[in-house]
Amino acid sequence: MIKKHTGRCACGVVRFGFDIDADFVAVCHCRDCKRASGGEAMTLLGLAEDDFTLLSGQPKAFHYTASSGKGLDRNFCPACGTRLFTSNAESYLGMVVVSIGSLDNPEGVRLCAGEAPLAWAIPLDVPQFETMPG
Repeated sequence: MIKKHTGRCACGVVRFGFDIDADFVAVCHCRDCKRASGGEAMTLLGLAEDDFTLLSGQPKAFHYTASSGKGLDRNFCPACGTRLFTSNAESYLGMVVVSIGSLDNPEGVRLCAGEAPLAWAIPLDVPQFETMPG
């Protein structure tokens, strides 16, 4: 099955795809996303769960109750631990929320409004690495 947009974990065991454009793109700085990402923020996109397809592998889900009191499942690769997507989110019923860093071509994803979601992204004034230093 060929999908317009694809993503995967670091080791390639879990792969997923979708065809429709994102309903939203967000950079979330809430404490829950900081903890989940291990960084200052998490960049996410939301799309209809009926368009989201697992292409290979089986992610492991961790059920989490956010500080809002709403539940969600964080899905990650059981082999390498890469955080991939959120499902069963009570705050986003009928949606899957995908970590943009897991996409094979994040620049190719557009919002339903037609704009490229990363066109507005301004890098932080910190060192930027295209590849892992060293």
